[in-house]
Amino acid sequence: MDDLTPKQIVENLDKYIVGQNEAKKAVAIALRNRVRRQRLSKEMQEEIIPKNILMIGPTGVGKTEIARRLAKLINAPFLKVEATKYTEVGYVGRDVESIIRDIVQISVNMVKEKHMQNVRQKAEEITEEKILDMLIPPLKNSRRGVLTEEEEKKQKEEEINFKDTREKFRKMFREGKLDERTVEISFRGRNFPAIEVLSGGGIEEIGINIQEMMEGMMAAGRIKKRKVTVKEAKEIILAEEMQKLVDMDKVVKEAIENAENNAIIFIDEIDKIAGREKSTGGPDVSREGVQRDILPIVEGTTVMTKYGPVKTDHMLFIAAGAFHVSKPSDLIPELQGRFPIRVELSSLAKEDFERILKEPANSLIKQYTELLKVDSVGIEFSDEAISEIARAAYEVNETNENIGARRLYTIIEKVLEKLLFEAPFKKKEKKIITKEYVAERITGIVKNKDLSKYIL
Repeated sequence: MDDLTPKQIVENLDKYIVGQNEAKKAVAIALRNRVRRQRLSKEMQEEIIPKNILMIGPTGVGKTEIARRLAKLINAPFLKVEATKYTEVGYVGRDVESIIRDIVQISVNMVKEKHMQNVRQKAEEITEEKILDMLIPPLKNSRRGVLTEEEEKKQKEEEINFKDTREKFRKMFREGKLDERTVEISFRGRNFPAIEVLSGGGIEEIGINIQEMMEGMMAAGRIKKRKVTVKEAKEIILAEEMQKLVDMDKVVKEAIENAENNAIIFIDEIDKIAGREKSTGGPDVSREGVQRDILPIVEGTTVMTKYGPVKTDHMLFIAAGAFHVSKPSDLIPELQGRFPIRVELSSLAKEDFERILKEPANSLIKQYTELLKVDSVGIEFSDEAISEIARAAYEVNETNENIGARRLYTIIEKVLEKLLFEAPFKKKEKKIITKEYVAERITGIVKNKDLSKYIL
């Protein structure tokens, strides 16, 4: 992350997302500002807060994908939430502080995985010795005291034979020749889970924790025995040994620091809670309340989690919404002020659909080509066929609900439906997808607007 310039960040995003350059620039600058901030003095670091971003644009144009790819690029904790999932305090539903508890859990899992990989080699060595002990039990304590010459000679021979046999088994174990042998392993039930009591969690969090606690009480301390193959035993013991070698205090400390400084939280559908209150009852009653509850999280506050207090001051928040009915100005002024960077994402044109099908590293054409290759079916799309798929997607979006690039999934599924259903064939097949083939598969649906509402 330290070496990435804003231009390089945009270039990386271009590999997966077509167009939307303004949004890419905004997130690239926000990310680079994090690096710049971390190179300042401690006093100045505390003063500089992240400039949160509000993305405005219809569904399916790349809002979520930009945020997700950004987090993946720098390996940062990432969480996508829908604003409509939360209710203000006093109503049944998730409270907004659970957002921070969730991102901290994600960060802990990420850091723990990294630490487990660091100790993997040592854990593999311990696992190997444990499994060899099961296959070739160690010799009983050698006899001590005064031994006759014959007894001493016999004891040395036993030790040499044992070492030779063990080394032969070690070689076979490493070559996988013992994988199907059966061994009996003993392992302990999982320990008591951490219980979140004073975190201010909602009813659902408390319910989950009580359930975990009861499961832990039932399993903790119980020694279980099971007969498994050497291959399975290796996986079970390796996971157990890695857990033992990881210093969880260190993991938690690093994870909290990672979440506080690097987390990216994507709040989708923020436009759905932007409407002004029109009644004193019904589903709209808590819209403004949710905004007021989100406000301190975005402004910067301390949230209690089961891993300890976590500050949200330097987390990056990206909010997004279509804003078809409401406007960004319908959000409460305090919340508007916390999203100073606003970018508008444009609707996709026919040319954009063509580029989406061809250019990204994970394009739909590449995905379906690889899927059918599994069943020995080779497919190749002509340029005219790609252009026809793009035209159809654009036309259906214009005449029906505009769902952006997601329309391509439904069109291409319809085009390849016959091949996907009939494959695999008895012999290797090669199919060229032409413009005529595409037109034949989708023309009737695109023309019949009423029918396309249900099918697409």
